[in-house]
Amino acid sequence: MPKIEPGVADVPVSVPRPAPPAGTPDIEAAVCVVDESGTITSANALAQRLLGRNAADLVGRNAHQLLHRDQHGQPLARSRCRMIEAFLARKAQAGVGWFERGDGSLVHLAWLVAPCACASDHTDTMVVFTDPDRGPDLTERPPAPSSALPELERLELLAETTTQLTSTLDSDEALRRLVRLVVPRIADWAVVDLITEHDEVERVIVVHHEEGAFVAREDLQGPMPPVPEDSPMPLSRALRGAASTLVTPETYHGPPDSGIAIEQRRLFEATGMDSAAIAPIRGVRDVLGALTLGRSGHREPLTAADLSLLEDLTRRTGLALDNARLYQRQRKVAETMQRHLLPQLPSVPGLQMAARYLPAPDDSQVGGDWYDAFTVADGTTAVAIGDVVGHDLDAAAGMAQARSMLRAYAWTRHEPPSAIVHRLDGSLTHLTSVPMATLVFGKVKRTAAGTWHLTWTNAGHPPPLLITHDGQARYLTDGHGLLLGASPAGPARDDASIMLPPRSTLVLYTDGLVETRDRPIDVGLEQLSRHAASLAHRPLAAFTDLLLERLRPISERNDDDIAILTLRTPEQDATPPDA
Repeated sequence: MPKIEPGVADVPVSVPRPAPPAGTPDIEAAVCVVDESGTITSANALAQRLLGRNAADLVGRNAHQLLHRDQHGQPLARSRCRMIEAFLARKAQAGVGWFERGDGSLVHLAWLVAPCACASDHTDTMVVFTDPDRGPDLTERPPAPSSALPELERLELLAETTTQLTSTLDSDEALRRLVRLVVPRIADWAVVDLITEHDEVERVIVVHHEEGAFVAREDLQGPMPPVPEDSPMPLSRALRGAASTLVTPETYHGPPDSGIAIEQRRLFEATGMDSAAIAPIRGVRDVLGALTLGRSGHREPLTAADLSLLEDLTRRTGLALDNARLYQRQRKVAETMQRHLLPQLPSVPGLQMAARYLPAPDDSQVGGDWYDAFTVADGTTAVAIGDVVGHDLDAAAGMAQARSMLRAYAWTRHEPPSAIVHRLDGSLTHLTSVPMATLVFGKVKRTAAGTWHLTWTNAGHPPPLLITHDGQARYLTDGHGLLLGASPAGPARDDASIMLPPRSTLVLYTDGLVETRDRPIDVGLEQLSRHAASLAHRPLAAFTDLLLERLRPISERNDDDIAILTLRTPEQDATPPDA
């Protein structure tokens, strides 16, 4: 990873916070405090001077009715008042507007509304007024270098950036949101260069705002040359972690010192930017990339006053990208674990099988739901569907332990499913970390007459569903017993058996398919039966996919995994199984 140049470590940013208003806040700004009904409860001396009214004229009056006007001096409708929206929403918001002074004249002011804590049991709202062109004392001040945004809009942008970037764990989405926040508000062009995990640089975004639309220049995106260790050019320094820099096309007119400098010259020539600012995107430990904002000829050039805003933006971007990359690494580990935990289905002549696993939408991509199918020593095919309590990595580890033990018992013991599950129940809590689990375990065997016979036992799991080829569906509710871990030394379990009709489909599933927070399991079971019956004529793979697709939209708010194992018998064949 490129080194961070000395002397450019991040310094914590101190955001000024107004003191809670005990009476009138004592800060160097024009401040009024408004209660929940919109009544002014206090106003400091600067506010009284700026509004041309003393405290007696302000306190106890409705702020909107007393002060807020349109540009013609007429009372402003409440439905058009952004300040009232901010009061009701209890959130920080900034804007500009016209306000009536005590002598009847209008004054154009910038305002910032923010909730503030009070000693009472309710929340008041602080309104900070400033003159867009002059200071709060209404005296002329020397002109400062022009900035892209007034101070209040700058604070509003930074707050919005924090909210937008921290609400996603997708790094590409975070960068897209960043671009839409700064273009065209600050600049006409946005360019993002990222350093990959292999210390390579990729230009992932080159976007221009043109005629109200965002236009991506994909021809300028792609892999970039390596970062030189000693190049003084702005982008090279930013990718090493140096401070932000102002850039013009002339910066790259001289002989290029690296491949990055050549790409930068091409960028300026292709985009027509005549001023730009480049800042590093720093994560917690490493430099993650660089952000370039550029302006074309119809706007004032970027100045040094814009660099602090750019650095604030890239600091927030770096934290968002760090979080997104950490999440992606965890997700990759979880998905790798999932691939190794879920088994490959065996090939059984005459018997079709399909399986699907869908993780919980908001968790670690693996969980306690599982399926299994394998051939045992007595020549039968064992099938299982189970659910270990929880849907996290601990549940996934417990699931792997339970599945391995079930396989071992099924292979070494030529016993009916009930006896094998009873053995598993007796040892599960002693030999594994699994507190409780549900399970359907069965054996499928082809008879001499060419039919297929199922024997199963159920340990607290939703019942299997059997669908004939002509669309008749029934739940196999026999053989039901306590879930695993509830009573390991309890009574022996029961077996149930059935002859599977030719071309019939057996569906084993976990409760995530049929139960959600908003839907009881009885309703889900009825929906599963109806959808499965309508799909009975479909090929097994399509049957399984469509069943999951049709049931999952109903389960969008579900926080559980889903596992499905389906089996389909062939046409009846009188050929003996060992022929």
